[in-house]
Amino acid sequence: MPTTKPPSSDVAIFKADGTFALEVRLEADSVWLSLQQIADLFRRDKSVVSRHLSNIYRTKELARISTVAKYATVQSEGGRRVSRSIEYFNLDAILSVGYRINSKRGTQFRIWANSVLRDHLLKGYSLNAHRLETRGVAELQSAIDLLSTTLSAQGLVSDEGRAILEIVQTYARSWQLLLAYDEGTLTQPPTAARRPANLSPSKARKAISALKRSLLAAGSATDLFGLERGEQLDGILEGLNQSFGGKALYPTVENRAAHLLYFVIKDHPFADGNKRIGSFLFVSYLARQGLNRRMTDASLVALALLTAQSEPRQKDQIIRLIMNLIA
Repeated sequence: MPTTKPPSSDVAIFKADGTFALEVRLEADSVWLSLQQIADLFRRDKSVVSRHLSNIYRTKELARISTVAKYATVQSEGGRRVSRSIEYFNLDAILSVGYRINSKRGTQFRIWANSVLRDHLLKGYSLNAHRLETRGVAELQSAIDLLSTTLSAQGLVSDEGRAILEIVQTYARSWQLLLAYDEGTLTQPPTAARRPANLSPSKARKAISALKRSLLAAGSATDLFGLERGEQLDGILEGLNQSFGGKALYPTVENRAAHLLYFVIKDHPFADGNKRIGSFLFVSYLARQGLNRRMTDASLVALALLTAQSEPRQKDQIIRLIMNLIA
C-alpha cells in the first residue's frame, strides 16, 4: 500500500492484483501521484523512479514545470501528524516512467486513468451546467458581490487588488455572457414590452447622408461610403417591418435592432462603410425607441467586427448576444 496519501481533493481509487489499492488525486484535467506512490504502483524502489524522472527532465522529454506540482500533504511520522510540501507528478510523467520500467501494472493504470479522467471531466461539466441552469447567473453575481465586499471590508486587498475586484464586479455580466456564447448556451433576454416602430428607408437614407457629410468633413470616408448596391437596403428594412398573421416577424425593439445590425453588416448593401452604417443605424434606432443603452466606442466596434467575422451558422447566437448587450 502507498505510504503517502494525496491531500484532500477529488480522489479516485486504482485497484490491481486483488490486493493493491492506490488513492489518486484528480486535478487540472490529469491524475497526480507522489514519488512514493509511483514507486508503489510500479513495485520499484524510490531511487529507481527518481532516476527515471531525472532522465526524463534532463533529456527534455517532458517539461518539469507542466508535469510537477507541489501540495501540502499531512503524513504520519513517528506517531506525529506532520504537514510537508510534497511533489506530485501528472499522468504524462507517470506513464513515461511506466514505459521505461515496462510494467504490466503501468498499462493497467494508463487504461484506468484515461477512463476515470473522461468520466471525471464529463461529470464535472454536467454538474456545473446543471448548477447554472437551476440556480441561474444570479448566484454567481451574488458570490462575486460577497467576495468583493468581504475582502475590501477586511482590508485583505491592496489598491491594485481592489481595482481588479471592481473590474470583476462591474463586468460580471460580461464574463457570464462570454462564457454562455462560447458554450453555445446563450439565451434570449427579457425584452421591452413596447411595440417596435417600423424602419423607414427614406429616413434611413437621410440619416446616412448626414453621417457621410460628417465623415467626409473629418477625412474619415470617401465618396464610395454609403453608395447603395441596388435596392438591398430597401429589402432589409422592409423585411424587418414584415408581419405574418397579424404578428410581427421581428416582434420586439431589441430583436429588430439586433437583426438590423446583423443584416446591414452581413448583406453588404453599400459599396463601402457597411459596418459603420450598420452600427450607426443600430444605435440610432435604439435611441429613437427609448433604449439608448450607451455603448463605449470599443464595445460597438467589437460587436460590429464580431458580427462581420461570424459564420452564417452562428447567426442566431450572434443575435442573442446583441440582444443581451442591449438588455
